[in-house]
Amino acid sequence: MTAVNDVTATAHALGASRTFWELIEARAALTPDRPVLLQGDRSLTFGELRDRSERVAAGLYGMGVRAGTVVAWQLPTRLETALLSFALARLGAVQTPVIPFYRDREVRFALRESGAAFFAVPGVWRGFDHAEMAERIAAELPDPPQIFEAYEDLSLPDGDPAVLPPPPEASSGDEVRWIYWTSGTTSDPKGVLHTDRSLIAGGSCLAHALKLTADDVGSMAFPYAHVAGPDYTVMLLLYGFPAVLFEQFALPDALDEYRRHGVTVAGGSTAFYAMFLAEQRKEPGRPLIPSLRLLAGGGAPKPPEVYHAVVREMRVQLTHGYGMTEVPMITMGAPDDTTENLATTEGRPPPGMEIRITDEQGKPLPYGMEGEVRLRGEAVCRGYLDAGASAAAFDGDGFLITGDLGRVQESGHLTLTGRLKDIIIRKGENISAKEIEDLLHTHPAVADAAVIGLPDTERGERVCAVVERVPGAPAPTLPELAAHLRGAGLSVHKVPEQLEVLDALPRNETLRKVLKYRLRERFGGGA
Repeated sequence: MTAVNDVTATAHALGASRTFWELIEARAALTPDRPVLLQGDRSLTFGELRDRSERVAAGLYGMGVRAGTVVAWQLPTRLETALLSFALARLGAVQTPVIPFYRDREVRFALRESGAAFFAVPGVWRGFDHAEMAERIAAELPDPPQIFEAYEDLSLPDGDPAVLPPPPEASSGDEVRWIYWTSGTTSDPKGVLHTDRSLIAGGSCLAHALKLTADDVGSMAFPYAHVAGPDYTVMLLLYGFPAVLFEQFALPDALDEYRRHGVTVAGGSTAFYAMFLAEQRKEPGRPLIPSLRLLAGGGAPKPPEVYHAVVREMRVQLTHGYGMTEVPMITMGAPDDTTENLATTEGRPPPGMEIRITDEQGKPLPYGMEGEVRLRGEAVCRGYLDAGASAAAFDGDGFLITGDLGRVQESGHLTLTGRLKDIIIRKGENISAKEIEDLLHTHPAVADAAVIGLPDTERGERVCAVVERVPGAPAPTLPELAAHLRGAGLSVHKVPEQLEVLDALPRNETLRKVLKYRLRERFGGGA
């Protein structure tokens, strides 16, 4: 058996772990001195991650944290955040990460709905006083959490691991230990319930699909508090390689860290690919990151033109996947897949993930037909904090109803074609926003595009294209883009009737998804 096969076999064996703590103990026993997390001049080995997490766990235990205690944390992507998270896993606590960019409304909702007994914050971070916000919100709650700071190493709780009870038993891997929050862009967020096992299953899918090795160096440019945080960390533990953490990600500033640590795998989402491409185009003849061989990510649709541009101009492979807070990894492209599938699909699901395409009544459809995507498998969440939302989210066969539209090939490859709410109904005809967006990406003046439906008294809805222009390029006109779309084969009734050009599309702060609700509010009166 080759060394690569040895690593793969070990990774598959570790993937059978039931709890996060079981997984970190197994990896630390195998490669205690190999680095796992890199940040500036600081680093943690697998052994240090295990040992220091136990000391933090002992400190938390001394504060009163026990198995089942709900602990919220709103912390940036730092070594200390990983230590706190693993310490909570060591205790079997229920942790509810909160994205650092969230403010009063979302934080208040998360603390109240989860019933958090403790809340870890970074103090003042990026000019905002999180501690003051936490105290202000806590004063409004009937059962306020105990607030503590956990930004610097010395601020982390600390204690003697000898006081700790035994680690969580393997059977507890199926108990809810994580509460993640949907974005809540147009209404209150939903608390998504995960187990250790569901997150390990999602991370295993990502790891095995990318075919990584112990010699790779990854990178985490998104918030550790995002559900992608444990997803990515599981991958590091399975294959025994490190990742560079970025507390604040911006290009070109972050490039020095990528080059310094020899990052081989980067990405995050489609917006990240676009940012790397923009930097590459400043010096077309020079590799942007000489060690880089793969861009990978998910979280938002990937137009085929973005794939081809990355491969052509950056000379690296790009693999894209499909995931959501409820199911962190559903499908993933594999680096050795065909060019056609890598460009036009979200890859294939791993063993154990069932994808069902249904019609409007929930009836399964055959291969190749477009319908709603429904999911069932070990990586699927256990539901929501709100029992009513949970009941509505699953069908009678136990499949999660995603609201996404797509079709599956006989090979198992999934192509997403849009979202139900992104279907524009113009004069009774259904129009897919994604189809138009993919074609707009092929125009040289368009850096990114979002297509929305706006109220129209004559048509019901009219098609509005909102484009982010390439820096320095002249703003495209509606006749120009309409001609481009017709030349690309788009049916006449799908061509946008309205064009808005922006320097930057509004995005969230996690995986940089475009916030279409803001565009509807701005250009359609909130419809």
